[in-house]
This record gives sequence, C-alpha cells and structure tokens, in this order.
Amino acid sequence: MVLRDFLSKDLLLPELQARNKAEVLAEMVAVLALHMPDMDAEAAFQVLKDRESLGSTGIGDGVAIPHGKLEGLERIALVVGRSVDGVDFDALDRKPCHIFFMVLAPEQVAGMHLRILASITRLLKDEAFRCAFLSAGNKELFWDALNSA
Repeated sequence: MVLRDFLSKDLLLPELQARNKAEVLAEMVAVLALHMPDMDAEAAFQVLKDRESLGSTGIGDGVAIPHGKLEGLERIALVVGRSVDGVDFDALDRKPCHIFFMVLAPEQVAGMHLRILASITRLLKDEAFRCAFLSAGNKELFWDALNSA
C-alpha cells in the first residue's frame, strides 16, 4: 500500500489556524467537507471527538493522528495539516503537536484503515521526514515532502 494514493493536494493544510484540539478537528473536517459534499461533517467531527475522548491521538514527537470510522462514508479520506506554532493536543509526551494526519474510514474497511494508520506511523517515526515536512516553505514543497516518502 502506498500512502500517496490516498493523498490529494486539495486536502493539505500547511498553515492550520487552529489553536486547540477541537479547532484542529473542525478545521480539518471543514476542508474535507468541501471536497466530499455528501459527507456528514457534523457526524465526522463527532466521531473524531469521541475517539479523542478515549485517549489522545497525539502520539508524541509533535505528531497527532486523529482518526475514526464514519458510517455512510464511501472511501477512506485523509487530510494532512501542519501547525507552525503547535497545538496542545494532549500528546503522550505532553508537547505541542505540529503535524496532523486525519484519517476517516468507512465502517466496513477496518483492515485498510489499520494499514493506513500503520503506514502513517512508520512515516512519522522518520525524523528526517518530520524535519522536511515542518520546514517546507510552501504548499508545493509540502506536497513534495509527502510524496517523497
């Protein structure tokens, strides 16, 4: 499986404006809703909030991977964002998160959902990738960093 097969330039947010966890989720869902008008944005936001209530998806090293399964979704959706200033996401290491990979999957594709999460986790363990991703100066370089992985 190649992660870039699930990426779209339109769903890259190199300058998240959000200042807290709920705002990050809302901003990412809002962008996704523009590209998936049949998606229930309120339900997507609630799924992500419910997942966060079970435990933060802030995994440390400045990374968060909010995710969940959404009834009625037809395909896996991936939104990637960056916060230069960082956001308190209740990460395991208690540090602000700068890199966000939001994954929403249809209820019936659990296996693929887990493989995508594993691929994202492997990618984000690479310190060189994280540095390139964080230092990309524009959307094209941001896209190139994601596609070179």
